[in-house]
Amino acid sequence: MAPKPRQMRLTPELVARVLSVDDSLPQPFTAPSDAHHDDTVRAILAAAPSADEVWLFAYGSLMWNPACDFVEQRVGFVPGWHRSFCLGWDRWFRGSDRQPGLMLSLDRGGQCKGAVYRLPPDAIEANLGRLFRREMRAKPSAHSPRWVNVRTENGPLHAITFVINRNSGRYVRGLSLEQIADALALACGPWGSMADYLHSTVSHLEGMGIHDRQLWRLQELVGERIEASTAEDDSVLKVLQKALEREQPLL
Repeated sequence: MAPKPRQMRLTPELVARVLSVDDSLPQPFTAPSDAHHDDTVRAILAAAPSADEVWLFAYGSLMWNPACDFVEQRVGFVPGWHRSFCLGWDRWFRGSDRQPGLMLSLDRGGQCKGAVYRLPPDAIEANLGRLFRREMRAKPSAHSPRWVNVRTENGPLHAITFVINRNSGRYVRGLSLEQIADALALACGPWGSMADYLHSTVSHLEGMGIHDRQLWRLQELVGERIEASTAEDDSVLKVLQKALEREQPLL
């Protein structure tokens, strides 16, 4: 009998409680030109360890929104890099000036499990162009593309992924899991909330049979914080509902 799926503490109902804050800032950075993106694609392909296939390693939002076409998917293990909420502070996409967010990137050390996608061989440059335009919106980029070694059940391969640029000015380190949870529980911007980003990432990992213990603990902490912060509002609503049911004046 297959084991029952783990029940996440951070439920869709709790995610929906995070309020959108309309005070995101104008993007202060310069967007790369199309020519710059095209040059970056050509450079990464020129450095390919093998010309036979091009794979993409996804560890965060690219697992549930790949932004490119693919013809094969596997679970992959990357040694030497770990998944980390180290890309910040986001005041433009899933955060605001008042409640900035943190995004996932790969940082040095440890290991990481995620999804690997094989790009269609007849449309590699077109797919990488779309992907790079989404992932690298600033110049210089806080996300740097590079080749990594990936282990899969079908054998080793090389894949393109995005790692943190520690010199970009957006590298955040030294935060405790509790401090990260504090930020993710509140941050929301034009692209949605960080709670939704975390929920989607963890649920897709679990769906692929990947249990990231740190992310699992993080979603528990974020769920607890959202529930605690909205408990008072729930209490007020219950008082109002009971008063209406009894048709009694509130004052």
